[in-house]
Amino acid sequence: MAHGPTYRVKFRRRREGKTNYYRRKSLLQSRRPRLVVRKTNTNTLVQIINASVVGDMTVASATASELSNHGWSASTGNLPAAYLTGFLAGLRAKNRGIKGAILDVGLNPPIKGSRIYAALKGAVDAGLEIPHSPEILPADDRISGEHIVRSYDHFSSIEGSMMFSKIGKKKTTITTIPNQVDAVKKALLEIPPATL
Repeated sequence: MAHGPTYRVKFRRRREGKTNYYRRKSLLQSRRPRLVVRKTNTNTLVQIINASVVGDMTVASATASELSNHGWSASTGNLPAAYLTGFLAGLRAKNRGIKGAILDVGLNPPIKGSRIYAALKGAVDAGLEIPHSPEILPADDRISGEHIVRSYDHFSSIEGSMMFSKIGKKKTTITTIPNQVDAVKKALLEIPPATL
């Protein structure tokens, strides 16, 4: 820690590594709702937030763990689950009158094709207008989970591999993920707007 009379202590949330205030200021100056995407190892959280003087107000929210209510039995920490979470949050936001937003990635690095941009693609596919570059979005085979099936086929042929070892504990098979993505997306579209 620095010493001396000119040392200035940073804001608490900046010290904790939670908020980049320079980026937040530029997002708030747009005066548009923010599509906030946060990820953990096992979950993805997507929120549409309006900023106000009193504090930020969450308009719509969705987590990947909610997908199990709609037929998703695979992992909630992968790219297809992030896409479906963004799609669900986008449907909820449209139901509440939000037409567009601006992406807030927080302190996450902007990596092409990552889960953050999968959630963005889900929200855009749900009908929200969010400015973005199409090159940064993941490919359709990654959205559908075909890359997971290919990895599973490769590593299951290697004897003693610990990859995908938790699959035996779940009641799902990796090869059904592309079908699950389509089925869950269809189920989300069939939900009545009043119950979203």
